[in-house]
Amino acid sequence: MLRTYGRFALRRTGQAIVVVLLAYLFTFVVISILPGDPVTSTLRNPDNGFTEDDIARIVAYYGLDQPWWVQLGSSFGRFVVGDLGVSLRSNLPVSGLVLDALGSTLSLAAAALLVAVVLAVAIAYGAQFLPPRWGQGVLRSLPSLFLSVPNFVIGLLLIHVFAFGLGLFSMIDTETPWGTFFAAVALGIPVSAQLAEVLIASLDHESRQEYVAVARSRGLRSGALFLRHLVKPSALPTVTVLALIVGELLGGALITEAIFGRVGIGTLVESAVASQDLPVLQAVVSLSAIVFVVVNLLADLAYPLLDPRVAVGRSGRPVSVVSRDEPTTPLREEVGIV
Repeated sequence: MLRTYGRFALRRTGQAIVVVLLAYLFTFVVISILPGDPVTSTLRNPDNGFTEDDIARIVAYYGLDQPWWVQLGSSFGRFVVGDLGVSLRSNLPVSGLVLDALGSTLSLAAAALLVAVVLAVAIAYGAQFLPPRWGQGVLRSLPSLFLSVPNFVIGLLLIHVFAFGLGLFSMIDTETPWGTFFAAVALGIPVSAQLAEVLIASLDHESRQEYVAVARSRGLRSGALFLRHLVKPSALPTVTVLALIVGELLGGALITEAIFGRVGIGTLVESAVASQDLPVLQAVVSLSAIVFVVVNLLADLAYPLLDPRVAVGRSGRPVSVVSRDEPTTPLREEVGIV
């Protein structure tokens, strides 16, 4: 089992690496065909203070005087070895600029993910075990409400109430714990809606199974029933959705940073777009692709571990381990679940 799982993990890791490289190539081609000349708009901009020697060195480094396919080859070679290049605007290493901005964005995205998971679990638990008036009515309607309200509207409401009204944080310095918390709430509420919908549907399905009826007949309390019997079999589709909404978290983080005045990847992208700083744009897009692919890879690798009904076959592909007489429905391209 460990041997076949290892082959499956290596295969999925190889596919993830190919996806990242293809995303880099596609992004480079798209950015390269955009109108505008970075040499004229950025390097020769007197506000940036580049000398003719600086311009000549940067042009030679990136091959900006060469056809785009030559630039692609040299850029791709640098990317493979981890060299993200030098900013056309500040003449600083792109890796340093990205790392400086990445901490704030990652802390916001991680806090928002935690808020989304806590909200989704609380709503799903209440929908199952609270009285019908609340569980079937109010709580089951919350995901639709959360999903219909954009995160920038939630952010503006939170700023109005908790920053200007109650003074819990200042818009001058939003990197404080309270500022990060409310920014995470604004980002996490819409994301929690998708998780809650899937988790409620999964819990509804599992709660109708015979083993749950047996557990209830033995007097098992709601909390123990939820944690010991319902969470694990309901986790697989939830993990799938969680992996797919990482892109939404990253995109929403950029908007939330602008609303709350936080300095992060969003600020870096905004300045790079305004100045046509192509190496910075390329690095940010590639970093987003890497994060998205890695999270989905971890989700794929977790499927056989979360559900004992999913196994990895000899070919290194996940297969169902149920009887042939029992129908299976694939949750993802390579995973079968009863």
